[in-house]
Parts: sequence; C-alpha cells; structure tokens
Amino acid sequence: MRPAALDWSVENCTIARAMEILGERWTLVVLREVFTGVRRFDDMRVRTGIPRQVLTNRLANLVEQGVLSREPYREPGSRVRHEYRLTEKGLDLWPVLVAVLGWGDRHLADAEGPPLTVVHRDCDAPVRVELRCADGHDVERMRDVVPRPGPGARRRTS
Repeated sequence: MRPAALDWSVENCTIARAMEILGERWTLVVLREVFTGVRRFDDMRVRTGIPRQVLTNRLANLVEQGVLSREPYREPGSRVRHEYRLTEKGLDLWPVLVAVLGWGDRHLADAEGPPLTVVHRDCDAPVRVELRCADGHDVERMRDVVPRPGPGARRRTS
C-alpha cells in the first residue's frame, strides 16, 4: 500500500525548517545551558567543551534566528561583554528540550539515573511533556496520533 504522505510536498515542511536552526548537536547543548541559567560565553565553553568557533557560530545563528538575544553586561573593572538570553521564540523551545530530556532519561540515562531533572517551581513536582488534542483528550499512545496534511500543505506535482 502506498503511503498517502507521498502525495504531499515537503518543500515547506516546518519540521525541516526548525531542524535547519536546531538540528546540530551543539545547538541543543547551547540551549540546554541557557535554559539552566548559563548565559555567558566563557562559562558555556568551559562547562561544555564546545570549541570556541563552534560556540561562536551556534550563538550567532541563534541570535540571528531570534531564539536568543545578546545583552551587554560589565563586571567591575572589565570591558563590556555579552550574555545570551532567551527570547519568546526561544522560550517556546522549552517543551522541545523537556521532551528530548525525557526521551534521553528513558532510553540513555546511566544506571544511577538522569543527571538533570526539571521540576515545577511552585510545587517541586517533576515536569514532563504530554500530548493532548485540541478537544482536551490526553493522548496515551503515540500510535493514536495520525499526521495529516495541514492548511499549508501542497500537493506533489511530480
């Protein structure tokens, strides 16, 4: 049986567009750092071991894409430097990182458990990503979700 997805173009796929921004390993590591409060270049470089030029490129791309903003700061007696802050567009990625973290915890964590957890600030309960349809039904099994062409879908021409 031929999959129906073959009838639809992927030219304007938003997953592909998002992965153009996020699809490189170090980009998600940089975002993890900023989400955990590590906002300064040298702190990120030392903590993660990302090569200087790679980190420079990833930060510049995230700023250019509007995911991070560069904010000046000055330590007493030092020159002005910049730290990186999440924009609203960047904050919208938090559920994505929590989902990746949950997947990694389930399938890749060491025997002692995961090295990072995320909790609700108000009650300290663990946070996880859950799927719910627009009518409010919780999605218990991933096989209960069906991809369909959206309003921006284009029929394949060849």
